[in-house]
Amino acid sequence: MPELPEVETIVRDFKKKVLKRTFLNIWTDFPKMIKLPRSFEQFKKEIKGKKIQKVWRRGKNILFDLSENKTLLIHQKLTGHLLLGKWELGKGEWQAKIPGPLSEDPMNRFLHLIFWLDSGQMLALSDLRKFAKVELGEREEIVKELEKLGPEPLERSFTFEKFKGVLAKQRGKIKQVLMDQTVIAGIGNIYSDEILWMAKVHPFKEIKRLSDEEIKKIYEAMGKILPKAIELGGESISDFRRISGEKGYFDKERKVYRREGEKCSRCGTIIKKAKLAGRSAHFCPRCQK
Repeated sequence: MPELPEVETIVRDFKKKVLKRTFLNIWTDFPKMIKLPRSFEQFKKEIKGKKIQKVWRRGKNILFDLSENKTLLIHQKLTGHLLLGKWELGKGEWQAKIPGPLSEDPMNRFLHLIFWLDSGQMLALSDLRKFAKVELGEREEIVKELEKLGPEPLERSFTFEKFKGVLAKQRGKIKQVLMDQTVIAGIGNIYSDEILWMAKVHPFKEIKRLSDEEIKKIYEAMGKILPKAIELGGESISDFRRISGEKGYFDKERKVYRREGEKCSRCGTIIKKAKLAGRSAHFCPRCQK
């Protein structure tokens, strides 16, 4: 699932390309993806003619603030990613008109939602598993449902003392807590593994057993890894692609996630993989205590 760096990459790319653009039309072959309003026809009626005024992120959600106090929310979920380009329908499927990743990378061919913009471009959602969520409503209505999310780890207001205070209220293992969106917004399986490896903290370590020094190291690792991943355009080991259809380049920085059986780049010990509450955890059994 795209996490904070991937979603932030999408948002930053869109800010350069679609601000002040107007939605002209929309197509879908999977209307169940649209959760609000319940009717696709109503969704189509409400979004046509709306101008994009702002693109922003909250947790793993992408938000387009539109004219007439409307907000479009897209959560890409497990395998979804947004693209910007031009397509035409041929032989029963959408084919990219622009040579390059949009047409050549098979991960970009699962188009289930397409918006036409007044720039002549099309904004599309490719989603292999069709789990993505799309909502359109009054701004206050859409934003209100995001109130349950925890603080943003890259905001200036998220100080070490705040992070320490957040953890003090939690129980359980540190990896689970880092991935809990009501505790901290945006971190998932990939970056929790990478953060804990950099901090030299075992993912199964209980919150109550963390020392102040370990908490500080986790906080500092968040402040290094997440911005670096954004700078590199995210992680594309699975389905994620940028709006151009290109892969992100964080893969060269990946130290433990999906590297089980390989040698730890820090100490040479074989990296292990274990299950934690139904999710995978990758770690170095020597470095991370």
